[in-house]
Amino acid sequence: MSASNVAEAVEIMKSRFNPSAASGLNAVYQVNLTGAEPSQHYLAIKDGGLETAEGVHDSPNITINMASADFVAMTNGQLNPTMAYMSGKLKISGDMGLAMKMQSIFPQK
Repeated sequence: MSASNVAEAVEIMKSRFNPSAASGLNAVYQVNLTGAEPSQHYLAIKDGGLETAEGVHDSPNITINMASADFVAMTNGQLNPTMAYMSGKLKISGDMGLAMKMQSIFPQK
């Protein structure tokens, strides 16, 4: 399954959620997207559960900023997250350890 827009990419991320990798984790990922589909979403993880919502969370642990097209490409496995970060397409502020955990919490299928 691949996404053609941000809404589909968020749904794919929800379907990939790995509760065992998130066990004991209490964190909020804020995703701010620019470009063709500007939007803001957050992924709240608490004790192996996931809540997603559109909008801005009051106190995220990590904030991810990127273009909506790059977010969709990354979700589809067409853009490597590390390369996106190194090239400046993906900007992260907050807990970098949480950024590293994303690939185990939301693994590619």
